[in-house]
Formats: sequence, structure tokens, C-alpha cells
Amino acid sequence: MTPILEVEDLTVQFRTNRGTFDAVRGISFEVGRERVGIVGESGSGKSMTGRAILGLTPKGSEVTARRLAFKGRDLLKMSANEMRELRGGQISMVMQDPKYSLNPLIRIGAQIAEAYRVHGGAGGSAARDKALAMLEAVHIRDPERVYKLYPHEVSGGMGQRVMISMMLAGDPDLLIADEPTSALDVTVQTEVLRILDELVERRGLALVFISHDLDLVAGFCDRVLVMYAGQIVEELDAADLASAQHPYSRGLLASLPRLGQRRDALPVLERDPRWREAV
Repeated sequence: MTPILEVEDLTVQFRTNRGTFDAVRGISFEVGRERVGIVGESGSGKSMTGRAILGLTPKGSEVTARRLAFKGRDLLKMSANEMRELRGGQISMVMQDPKYSLNPLIRIGAQIAEAYRVHGGAGGSAARDKALAMLEAVHIRDPERVYKLYPHEVSGGMGQRVMISMMLAGDPDLLIADEPTSALDVTVQTEVLRILDELVERRGLALVFISHDLDLVAGFCDRVLVMYAGQIVEELDAADLASAQHPYSRGLLASLPRLGQRRDALPVLERDPRWREAV
């Protein structure tokens, strides 16, 4: 399988008053037309990895890599204009909470249409038709009505679908989904995952799915990368996640509550300083 995304020795550093902090430390992986999950606790470097790929790390950060390439193109050598054309067009990112990603002052349809105008090169009725088609593609009933609504007038689940439709308006080859279901109830979460699954299968998308939910990733993704302290400590098929071998992966799995298992207390993950050493 020819990789769409190639990441080799990616590092994201921040200069602080106390010295240099490595948020991501020399990670390497590839993504083809598949669903790759990145899991780990908060602060493990999952989201920063996704942002580094898109050139969206915070001001003051330094991103380096031996290779960071999308479809053979070196992302680190692209100009600001080239990256803007790539983002939202060939690579899109779905953020965690649509309330903070959608403009509250602009109607939903206009926001989706704008994404298509910028990356699809069409305007007017073509952009409107594309926006309606994308709302329908994410299973929103009555897209004409939703097109005219403001973000605060839709539920969290519908808002997340709107975000997905907007990110897909430019027909990307790679979609990075950063905790896209964490704020949703189980029923809506299942629907959003089904939509993403359909889009991967039908469009041949490459998907990077960032999550802290190990059970969800095990059932949804093809491969899993486990991150700890900015490093990938384990990579395995999603179907084999329950048999992970690294002590950190085992600790995460052991800390999950299970229906039908009565425990007085969930075990606390005991960390080994050696996990922070280069792997």
C-alpha cells in the first residue's frame, strides 16, 4: 500500500523559561488509505502530532522531521500560501468541539459554501449546491433547513456532522479527526463513526483518528499508535489492542471500567521513568 502520509522522526519543541520542552519526540509512522488511530492520555502528544502535520502548531513552536510528506510533497518546505491551499483542500482536520470551530455569526450553509469556494474554485449556486450535498452526505435530514441555521441552533451531534461536511467539502485525501466524538452521547457517537466509516470506504480517504477511548479505537480503526510523553511506544493492529504488550498500553487497558466486572477501585497506572527514554 502506497502511503499518503509519511512521518519520520517528527519532533515538536517549545522554548520555555525552564528550557526546551518536547511535546512530540521523534515519532515515525505512515498512513495509507486506512483508518489509523492515535491513542494516549491528555498531554501525550496526540493532537500536537495532528497539528504539526497541518502546520497549525502554536506560535513559538519548532517542528522538525527527517521526512514529513503528503503524497510525496515535503510539508516542511511548503510556503505559507501552499499550506493554506493544502489545508481544507487535500488535508482536512475535524476538531473536537464544533462550538469552538464554527463561526457563531455566520449561517451553517454559508460556512460550508465558503470552504468549497476557497478550495473548489466555484462560487454562487455551485457552492450552495455543494454545501447542501455535503449536509446530505453526513445524513442530515432536511439539509435546506439546516443550511439556513446558525451554529447555536443545532445540537452537538448535528454540529459535529456539520464540521465533518465542511472539512469534506474540498474532497480531501487525508482527514485528521481530533476527538470528534468525545462530547457526544453514545447514540450520536455511533452515528458519527458510521458516517466517517462510510466516507473512508466510499471516498477512499486516509483517516487519522485521535482519541483517548481505547475501546472505540479498537472497534473502529485498522491500526493503532499508542503515544506516551510525546513518543509512540507501541504500534499494532486495532484488532490486537487488547493484547498490547507495552506496560503503558497494558496500564491504560487495565484502568478501563468493564460492565459485569465488579471492582472496589480501578487500578492506578504506575509509570516507569524508562518509558520516557527513546524507543
